[in-house]
Amino acid sequence: MPAERSRRSSQATRTGQATQSSRSDRTDLTGRPGRLAGLVVAVLLLGLAAWTVVGLQPPDPRPADAPAGEFSAARAFAHVQRIAADVHVTGSPENDRVVEDLVATLTGLGLDTRVQNAVGVREGGAGEIRMARVRNVVGVLPGADPTGRLYLMAHHDSADAGPGAADDAAGVAALLESVRALTAGPRLSNDVVVVLTDAEEACLCGAEAFAASHPLAGGGVVLNFEARGTSGPPIMFETSPRNADLAAVFAEAAPHPVASSFAVEVYRALPNDTDFSVLLDDGDFAGMNTAFIDGAAGYHSPQDTPERLDRRTLQALGDNALALARELGDRDLAALARPAAEDATYFPLPGSLVRYPGTAVWPLAAAALVAVAGLALTLRARGTSSLRRTGGAALLALVPLALAPLAAQGMWAALVAVRPGYAGMLDPWRPGWFRLAAVAVVLAVVLVWYALLRRRVGPAPLAAGALVWLAVLAVVLAAVAPGGSYLAAWPALVGALTGILAALARSRAVQVLAALLTGAAAVLVLAPTAALFFPALGLSQAAAPSVVVVLAALALLPAAELLFPDPEADPSRRTAPAAVAVPATAVVLAAACAFAGLTVDRFDAAHPVPSRLAYLLDADRGEARWVSTETTPGEWTGRFVDGPGTLGSDYPYLAGRDVLTGPAEAAALPAPEVTVLSDEELGGRRELSLRVRPRREDVRLVDLTVTVDAGTVMRGRIGGRALPDTAVGGGSLRVTFHAPPADGLQVALSVEGDGPVRLRVTDAVDGLTGLPGHEPRPEGVDVAGAHGSDLVLVTATTDLG
Repeated sequence: MPAERSRRSSQATRTGQATQSSRSDRTDLTGRPGRLAGLVVAVLLLGLAAWTVVGLQPPDPRPADAPAGEFSAARAFAHVQRIAADVHVTGSPENDRVVEDLVATLTGLGLDTRVQNAVGVREGGAGEIRMARVRNVVGVLPGADPTGRLYLMAHHDSADAGPGAADDAAGVAALLESVRALTAGPRLSNDVVVVLTDAEEACLCGAEAFAASHPLAGGGVVLNFEARGTSGPPIMFETSPRNADLAAVFAEAAPHPVASSFAVEVYRALPNDTDFSVLLDDGDFAGMNTAFIDGAAGYHSPQDTPERLDRRTLQALGDNALALARELGDRDLAALARPAAEDATYFPLPGSLVRYPGTAVWPLAAAALVAVAGLALTLRARGTSSLRRTGGAALLALVPLALAPLAAQGMWAALVAVRPGYAGMLDPWRPGWFRLAAVAVVLAVVLVWYALLRRRVGPAPLAAGALVWLAVLAVVLAAVAPGGSYLAAWPALVGALTGILAALARSRAVQVLAALLTGAAAVLVLAPTAALFFPALGLSQAAAPSVVVVLAALALLPAAELLFPDPEADPSRRTAPAAVAVPATAVVLAAACAFAGLTVDRFDAAHPVPSRLAYLLDADRGEARWVSTETTPGEWTGRFVDGPGTLGSDYPYLAGRDVLTGPAEAAALPAPEVTVLSDEELGGRRELSLRVRPRREDVRLVDLTVTVDAGTVMRGRIGGRALPDTAVGGGSLRVTFHAPPADGLQVALSVEGDGPVRLRVTDAVDGLTGLPGHEPRPEGVDVAGAHGSDLVLVTATTDLG
């Protein structure tokens, strides 16, 4: 019996030591003050997240009787109504009406206003050129003592499918009302040049024509105003390189300073362009580009109407335009137009812009990495976690980093399966609930992962291991996209420092406070960025903005731990239901938000299913086809197309894309006419002078493909504008010319070689009505916001010998 008691005592001692060791390994960074503290922290952090997101939203619009020196959305909206009364694509009579209205308005405000009639040209790739006949409206408000020119820019043309109330009548109206307010106050020092460009939608050719040939385009500071939606805060998303001085002006002067240096980095890497890009390429301009991007479902569509434009957005856009114009109007623009020493890092907080120099990016990223390493060493020294366990936890953190964005993308795939009309959309019409669902899906993945591992690995190693990847990401971004390093550096640095404090203090109050501070840092830095990137990238690309949410969720693990039961207080399984409740709540929330989104966001006449259909007639063969760029045809589109097809390279907006095709009856549509005006040999080259004349009314564009067998196109001039040298020199040439003259397009070619020359011409008219076999769209289905929707193309080939 004594020996048996001795063995039992020894076993109990070993068990107690093992239990104590286990507790030591699994002690979290927050102590065990009870889940009430966890609920309080969760509520505070949710409130903070709501405050940061709501704080980004635009203000209430000012009425028409606001003081003369202030911007009034009501006054600006009257301009929107006039400009966006109808579709006004480049070259159309409606766009001519808009031009005349703009000239009258600016002239009435006292500006010296002229219309620049020109031809713009943009290279779209090797041997491909885009051109347009443009009508830019340019007005000048002279300064008292100019140090340079301030350019206020927006485009007045609309896309082909919609009236363009947001894109870009809102930008034009914001500038008109801002100029009115400027003329009501003291005269500015610098010249203000208002540039309202044409053909932005077609090819950015209005901006190119201005930069290439207008006498006022000598360089300076430009503010461009754009839209890719109908609502939301205007975001300053692009700058000229080395933007520190410009960012300082924006932060100090803009009443609604919503901007992110990460957005600048992303946009620089994308192939997207605006008029602002053209002026930057010119090399003599510096400046900032602003756009609002929420409500993208109506982008370029018939639903981009004045009624759908959010007037709060218009107010914020105009407030910023006016304030920046006043600030820059009295600055030394000669100095500001020169690039600063570096780019700045900046991100929004409600009503302000956090900003610091680019030279701080690397020290901050390095500090975050060192702090996380210090946290791992502190946990080891305190007996909370070994380095091996923390390293293993870091590897395990790769699971939610990879799976959570995929789960968010999978949610969108499920929504498309339930509602196929979403397939062709960047965002649903009412995306709010779905965005919350995507956030909840990410949280659910992270919390399920955490709940499964916290007993086995321990809360402290999991939290520290997650911070390892934030610190590593901060360093990687510092190297490849410095303006985005802040996204990971600040949460990692604050999380590591507060984690060290919690590990050393072992005071419950301090540990709860540390969890709150860690969560607050993550929320303040990442919540606004996530809120801006969901509309920027759309739910159709939900994985990308969800990465930002994952980073926040991993930084919030110490706060999340407060909601879980203590795994050591009761080693039995009785705590399992309570531990499951936390991730289960996120799962239920995700499902509830998705269901709410499907309930709220239904297709109807005002929120239609987008559809894409075009008609192609090959006049050489007398054959026609229906063509759609939809990946899966909708019910209406499916009446016309029956499977995948291929197209030649000479169909604008459709060539080079995966398309669905179907047979169509050949309509009696006249092909473009080609007339040879002269054909002679000069200096060993064949000099061709041609006239290409569309024979249909309201032709939006003409596409020319020149092919020379055993020869080279050496020079070209179209519409009176010489083609760039980089576009010629090969055996083929393709030019898409927007707004061709009704009496024909003049084409001059210089060809070297004896081979035959062929010219294939395609013209395009908007509108399918009247075509044989065409059926009107049913209610709830409308034209998609794509340049190739409802296009009728007729093509023919001319052998020039």
